[in-house]
Amino acid sequence: MIDTARRLVREEGTDALTLGRLAEQAGVTKPVVYDHFETRNGLLVALYRDYDARQGSIMDAALTACAPTLAARAEVIASAYVGCVLTQGQEIPGVAAALAGAPEMDALKRSYQAGFIAKCRALLEPFTAGGSLTLAALWAMLGAADALSEAAARGEIAKEEAVEELRCSILSMVERRRPSP
Repeated sequence: MIDTARRLVREEGTDALTLGRLAEQAGVTKPVVYDHFETRNGLLVALYRDYDARQGSIMDAALTACAPTLAARAEVIASAYVGCVLTQGQEIPGVAAALAGAPEMDALKRSYQAGFIAKCRALLEPFTAGGSLTLAALWAMLGAADALSEAAARGEIAKEEAVEELRCSILSMVERRRPSP
């Protein structure tokens, strides 16, 4: 049903996505859809979670394959984040917009932000003096990642520029907290 819901959003927009329409398109009865998602917001949250899980898997695979160096990790984080935003198409921004103001979306977004920050902290702190990355620094990195990715998605800067600037920001954040030689 998630694949069908993604297709509906991609082809017809978020407004066309209702539980009844999903049941019709997926070839199941309405009670099946309602039992699974309960509400339209529940369906939208499920779409958002599915997208995040797929993108997280891509980043995790790239991290597994990269060298255990600061430069390699910064490159993967920057490339994965910008790439994730650029591959969203119209589906996920439409889903997020439809959920704007919904308590489910606010909690979900905060949860994903906290998870991303925790992941980056775990990946980058080994390169600092005594694990000294502050939450403020990590939130600044996330803010830069969002701003650069959105600018690339709007075509204001090239994808490569966004990735490079984010990579440099990550390196700078960590290097400011490295032990002195």
